[in-house]
Amino acid sequence: MIIAIKHGAPKGEVERFAAALEKQGVKIHFSEGASQTVLGLVGDTTGIDEESLMAHHLVEKVIRVQEPYKRANRLFHPGDTRIDIPLPEGGLRSIGEGKLGIIAGPCSVESRDQIVSVAKAVKEAGAGFLRGGAFKPRTSPYSFQGLGCNGLDLLLAAKKETGLPIVTELMAIHQLEVFDEVDIIQIGARNMQNFTLLKELGRCRKPVLLKRGLASTITELLMAAEYIMAGGNSRIILCERGIRTFDSYTRNTLDLSAIPALKRHTHLPVIVDPSHATGLAWMVPSMAKAAIAAGADGVIVEVHNNPEEALCDGEQSITPDTFSTLMETLKKYAEFEGRSI
Repeated sequence: MIIAIKHGAPKGEVERFAAALEKQGVKIHFSEGASQTVLGLVGDTTGIDEESLMAHHLVEKVIRVQEPYKRANRLFHPGDTRIDIPLPEGGLRSIGEGKLGIIAGPCSVESRDQIVSVAKAVKEAGAGFLRGGAFKPRTSPYSFQGLGCNGLDLLLAAKKETGLPIVTELMAIHQLEVFDEVDIIQIGARNMQNFTLLKELGRCRKPVLLKRGLASTITELLMAAEYIMAGGNSRIILCERGIRTFDSYTRNTLDLSAIPALKRHTHLPVIVDPSHATGLAWMVPSMAKAAIAAGADGVIVEVHNNPEEALCDGEQSITPDTFSTLMETLKKYAEFEGRSI
């Protein structure tokens, strides 16, 4: 249930009103915009009388939320959410609310020279974040599984040299203890409905980049986000990374329609992964541009300094030169739309 408070209502009265509602067994989520305060009631609201609420002098409107996701719902939080990442030297890197987050780097961390050189190249081109896999979920148990904790150390070395916040994938709860210095935790498609893991992420306060599952619906993606938010962590970035369909030309099918759909129903930032969506390096720039044009809050792109020799997903990795050219176009797109990178 959503309660829109009248403009100019005294803050103390609103807080007392909310406290009275909580005594009826619900939790209150406050969303304060520039012109209106919205109270989101989470829990069993069947015993709360709408007519009585509408008669209250503070209340402008009451809406019952039909969707199963509450905290992720734009009705609960009408304005866009922005995820801010503090930088070591001061300042912030942001995703959402008009700030495009460009995340770039190799699929997998392979060596210090590799990750540092790619980090320097993508930063020079204008990327705001460095991605790289230390722990790799692979379809085959015989494929390269990542360098593990050593890979994390190399990512942190690249972060120290470039100042870029790092994004890397978490696969299991026990790995959280070594993710203290990771800036954004990525949850991959295979773990989107690992509810035990999602609940644990709700108890931490690190930003989470949540990828859509291989065959998951938009509602299922939002419900996965709801699991994290229900635990108290609202710093979530949704990622459309393609879904599995009958067509085998591309690795997956990039669902660009998911971007405006998600932007309509949730306040959380939405980014796109054109690398995993297509699996073809030559398609990545076109799909990245299409994602931004469709309203995405950013992209996560695989960039490798030598894709032919990559230990993981070289066929979908673009070179630093190609990424640099892509960034020139994305900056123009952002400027045209009144957004910034």
